[in-house]
Amino acid sequence: MKISTSLYFDRSTQQLGNVQAKLTKVQEQLSTGLQIVKPSDAPDKASLVTRLESELARQSGYQDTLKSVNVRLSAEETALKNTSDVMYRVKELAVQAANDTLGAQDRQSIALELGTLRDQILSMANSQDSNGNYLFSGSKAGTPPYSKDASGVVYYQGDQARMKVNVGDSRRMNLNMPGSDAFVRVVRDDGKGAQTGVDFFQALDDLVTAVKSSDYSNIQRGISEVDGLQQGVSEGLAQIGTDLTVVDMQNSVLDEVVLRLKATRSDVEDLDYTEAITRMNKDQLALQAAQSGFAKISQLSLFNYIK
Repeated sequence: MKISTSLYFDRSTQQLGNVQAKLTKVQEQLSTGLQIVKPSDAPDKASLVTRLESELARQSGYQDTLKSVNVRLSAEETALKNTSDVMYRVKELAVQAANDTLGAQDRQSIALELGTLRDQILSMANSQDSNGNYLFSGSKAGTPPYSKDASGVVYYQGDQARMKVNVGDSRRMNLNMPGSDAFVRVVRDDGKGAQTGVDFFQALDDLVTAVKSSDYSNIQRGISEVDGLQQGVSEGLAQIGTDLTVVDMQNSVLDEVVLRLKATRSDVEDLDYTEAITRMNKDQLALQAAQSGFAKISQLSLFNYIK
């Protein structure tokens, strides 16, 4: 078998190319800090990294949803806390109005303040979030939950839907609280042995009317009903508090999942710098040796002997 000069050159060029490619690869790894610069470097590991990144993106979506839920629930909590504070003042004024020592003019002043407080509660019941959605309308987020008809009677125009969102692969939780679950109806005896439900704001309006007219029996009834209205607000606050606790717990769960996924991805794709630098030094030596060998081979020629 004859070994021609062109074969020497071809083989040497091929060897130089291979060594240069290995050196270029390790330099790219060092510059990026990754073992896998291109999917072709390690198809199986690249596929695993892709799956891990997809899972991280899904968990990140759950975390973003939890942030939105937390903002909304916190807004609902603030509205109900303020409502509860106002209700305590309503109860205080109602008890004051029931005092026999007060005159009609005094009760007119109390009724005026009660009407103002009622309007304040109505405003809080129609609270909106930062996106302009109404907090207590159920699924009708674009509709004010409470409105007045032509006669000034307040009525609920939302629905009783509790919207739920995914906050984990197998976890859903409440996003909202319908107004009817917080601003509850009270049961009233109609005086004929029958009982009927009275809306939250209707009960407050009846109390204001009773105070204006110095109707002692209806003032006493209003005091009792205020306790029921306050209880409904308190129960709504308790439910929101429970939901906020769930948000905190689920955030902790997701943080642990994300941390584990990131650690796994790091094990798969992060570069061992010590090992990579050692390979680079070895490849550089190999390249220098190949270049030196090629330089010597390239000088071999029959014409050198003819000289």
